[in-house]
Amino acid sequence: MTWRSEVSLIDWGVALGYCAVMIAIGIHFSRRTRNTEDYLLGGRSLGSSAVGLSLFATLVSTVTYLSWPGEMIRYGPMMLAQIAAYPLIAWIVGRFLIPHFMRLRVTSAYELLEIRLGLPVRLAAVAMFLAIRLLWMALMVFTASATVLVPLLRLPPEFAPVLSLVVTAITVTYTLLGGIRAVVLTDVIQTFLMIGGALLTLVLISIVLGGVGAWWPDTWQASWDPPVLWFAADQRTVAGAFLSAALWWICTAGSDQLAIQRYLATADAPSARRALKVSLVADGLTTGLVFCVGMALLAFFQANPQHIPVGTSLVTDADRLFPLFIGHALPVGLGGLVIAALLAAVMSSLSSGVSSVTSVVMRDLFGRLRPGAPELSLAGLRGISAVVGALVVVLSVGVGLIEGNLLELCYKLVNLLVGPLATVFFLALWVPWATKVGALLGLAASITVAAGIAFGQWWNLGFLWLLPLSVAVGLGGGMLASLLPLGPAARPLPPVGANEENL
Repeated sequence: MTWRSEVSLIDWGVALGYCAVMIAIGIHFSRRTRNTEDYLLGGRSLGSSAVGLSLFATLVSTVTYLSWPGEMIRYGPMMLAQIAAYPLIAWIVGRFLIPHFMRLRVTSAYELLEIRLGLPVRLAAVAMFLAIRLLWMALMVFTASATVLVPLLRLPPEFAPVLSLVVTAITVTYTLLGGIRAVVLTDVIQTFLMIGGALLTLVLISIVLGGVGAWWPDTWQASWDPPVLWFAADQRTVAGAFLSAALWWICTAGSDQLAIQRYLATADAPSARRALKVSLVADGLTTGLVFCVGMALLAFFQANPQHIPVGTSLVTDADRLFPLFIGHALPVGLGGLVIAALLAAVMSSLSSGVSSVTSVVMRDLFGRLRPGAPELSLAGLRGISAVVGALVVVLSVGVGLIEGNLLELCYKLVNLLVGPLATVFFLALWVPWATKVGALLGLAASITVAAGIAFGQWWNLGFLWLLPLSVAVGLGGGMLASLLPLGPAARPLPPVGANEENL
């Protein structure tokens, strides 16, 4: 294998060609997008397999694609235990959450909260969703720019904002042109690119080192956390990974417009369930695959320490090793395909985020706070998409100030409000005595605990405790506060009929 000093022009040509194809898809679907429902939900007629792969590509993102190999190198395989939670996730989300959203036929998930708990709760949830997704997209763009493109282009770190602007502009262009149809199709393409890039890396390292057995670890690395099955306060464990993954998927599927918009774009509840299962299977396979990439990269750089740049550590800079290998070890042309896969990861997340944020701004802010005003035109929706993209670029500049590896950064910054947001949905759906005041008090308690664990090191707990405790405190506090005589009782949701519930 030849270790090249820099990425070739052919590789960059391949990556730019990929970007051109994405824009062409947006232009193609712009001719089929006639109204706002076409733009946001694809006429509610998208196939479940395509939607499932789109949901997977959206939730995987660059952070996942880069953080799992780095996580494996630095801390070991403990977080891989999350895959065991997927059957439980499919049952809970499919049985208890999807029927509600599909029955009400809403455009925004937060309409349900107003029906049940009133306008203030709906607006609070909208504000949290916008904060989650804007920060999430900013993290995606920062990761692609600072961790991938800057090192590969051999540019100073100060160029990261410029590269963030370029990546965001390309993604927003095909999103605002083609709407959800373009987003779903490009997500499907990006899914295969991501999986192909990881497989290509594994095959090449296996050839160079002499087989799979050469990189599959036969001893527990000294840098890894010690293997622990049950819960621990400040380290990664099997039980902690299982619980955290289960809660994250359930909270996201039950409260995040990004996921719910995908379900609503299918024809009915069975189609939405199939989409969820497809996304879980694809996520499980890819998670296992990129963990193997982490093992292979660890073995490769241990066998070839001369390729680790001066001032870079195999342990502390684990997140940077995958892009380093792509840019310098893969054959000319193939490296460009994997660079395209890395760009695919950020573009899939960014395009879906822009689409879902635009949907919420249109329905929950313009539509709800301006009653009687005419519905926004397609031009108006595309204008919102452009503004969202600009906000993402601005926020991406400050993301790098948060400490931690990519996985910890994702939990502390992006998942901070996932538990609190899900809390109000759980109160609305499953607590008959929930009230508006109780939901708001539970929400405040949940946010406080989440912020304390993430940034205040409360009780010396690790980041895996953020979701479980923020949900437990918010749900428990909201249930108790709803028993107090503070305000009127909430309105019930329409009941789920037996034939719908068992779809």
